[in-house]
Amino acid sequence: MCGIFCSISARSHVDPTPEHLALLRQRGPDNAGRVATTFESTPTADSPEDAGRACLTFISTVLSLRGAETVTQPHQAEDHSATLCWNGEAWSVDAVTTTGNDTVTVFDLITSALGGLDHSEADVQSGLRVISDRMASMAGPYAFVYYNAVNGRLYLGRDFLGRRSLLWSVGSRGELLISSVAPPSPSSAWTEIDADGIYCIALDSQSTLAASDMISWGGYRISKVPYRTADDKNAGESTSVIPLLSLNKQVPTKPSSLTEKSNAVTQLESLLTESLRLRMSSIPEPPLNNVQRYPRAKLAILFSGGLDCTVLARLAHDLLPLSEPIDLLNVAFENPRIHAKIDTTVEPTAAFESCPDRITGRSSYAELERICPGRSWRFVAIDIPYTETLEHHDRVLALMHPHNTEMDLSIAYALYFVSRGAGHFDDQPYTTTSRVLLSGLGADELFAGYTRHATAYSRRDFAGLLDELDLDIGRLGKRNLGRDDRVISAWGREARFPFLDEELVAWSLAAPVWDKCGFGEAYDHAEKGEDRSALLEPGKKVLRCLAWRLGMHNVAAEKKRAIQFGARTAKMLTGKTKGTTLLS
Repeated sequence: MCGIFCSISARSHVDPTPEHLALLRQRGPDNAGRVATTFESTPTADSPEDAGRACLTFISTVLSLRGAETVTQPHQAEDHSATLCWNGEAWSVDAVTTTGNDTVTVFDLITSALGGLDHSEADVQSGLRVISDRMASMAGPYAFVYYNAVNGRLYLGRDFLGRRSLLWSVGSRGELLISSVAPPSPSSAWTEIDADGIYCIALDSQSTLAASDMISWGGYRISKVPYRTADDKNAGESTSVIPLLSLNKQVPTKPSSLTEKSNAVTQLESLLTESLRLRMSSIPEPPLNNVQRYPRAKLAILFSGGLDCTVLARLAHDLLPLSEPIDLLNVAFENPRIHAKIDTTVEPTAAFESCPDRITGRSSYAELERICPGRSWRFVAIDIPYTETLEHHDRVLALMHPHNTEMDLSIAYALYFVSRGAGHFDDQPYTTTSRVLLSGLGADELFAGYTRHATAYSRRDFAGLLDELDLDIGRLGKRNLGRDDRVISAWGREARFPFLDEELVAWSLAAPVWDKCGFGEAYDHAEKGEDRSALLEPGKKVLRCLAWRLGMHNVAAEKKRAIQFGARTAKMLTGKTKGTTLLS
């Protein structure tokens, strides 16, 4: 995980405030660098008044998780003709797995793509198109800013799902600001950059912008080229890994039933295992900790004990050497509205141990220990008193900005404290050393795991269910992944989302609904004792059947619970607040 900051000003170089820089450094504790440069715009016969200059400032902070050595950022060409600020993971390019440091890989990818163009070419769209196509060939989460000093063009973007944060704002003196995270108490509003393509800011006066593709960020003219998807017939030699976010809406003509033996379960297991392999291979040893009492853990899982995260833990066990521990991070909050009736004088931890996610967490932890003998599972109980929640309130608000609802805050609290990783293991204080956190996010959207999916089916049968799923799929890149990235990364850790792997998402979109969930199934053969996995509840049934196949029968039957209710961060003071209520 890394932090990105870029400013463009006609007056002077603009740096982040000390408080803003501190947030960026928390994202990237291993290295920080700054590059300041100026672009002089050349006047033309037609527009002599357009001559001017742009002062550009780039700052990058680095969390080094790839390659043998930390690569300093911003990364520059030897002749300073190009500058890259990179925050991401390039798992593969053109279906070839990347090795070593991916900052260099991405820099070379973009630079070589632009190398085939005439630097004096005025058409901004040409550069945008070649960069968009090359980035679409890369699997993995990212946000980046790339500056071509030869012709004064700044390119930036996020991956198609928006798994890494990137925001923009206009400062008090008209300067354009781009950053991974907004400063505390921002003087002006920040906006998330859409995860729908590559953007360009042309600083040279000779450039031309197609009006149809032009947008404005506070007076700055921005051009954009959307990503091509894998099924785009106009892509030519382009090898996009981006699936078209469109659902297979085929409706079953006869009842069927998913079981642990179904082919869809086998396919999911294969895809999820490969996704985990990419995200778990070559994780470097965490830095030494002077107070460390246990062998360092390289991998931790955001662990509520629910279906999604426990399946990830079980499959991770098969991929990681048995000698390596896996930390299971489980958070529970003191909620004064709920816990007022609990006598904590008798048992101080009762308020936390009664939280739904703590109960399911301990149950699933026990199941993992039973079916995965020999593995050191560390269940890290993270207990957050209400007073501590209040102490961190302002920081969490700053990190999740521009998101600003009660539900945003409830979810952000849970992710913020669980990713800190500080709690108790075996009744002793313990903080995870892992800088890589696995999250089960995405499974509910792909496999119909929310209560509203069941509601949609009950109201309008498969037509209602498919419409609801289609809405979820269409919003995948526009929802909350940027918020989650900002909150989790504040602790110098990186979240990885195996369910949002490009190939897995593409398979899920193409699969018929009966290969993913069990609404409308026939249970006759299961009731006769042939296969009990057929009786699992319908939401995310393909994943439930996989858990059953892997020996986790209790986990397979676990009901879905939203993180803010499982950890009890929702409605801390009043039960009447709606999640959509804006924070004052």
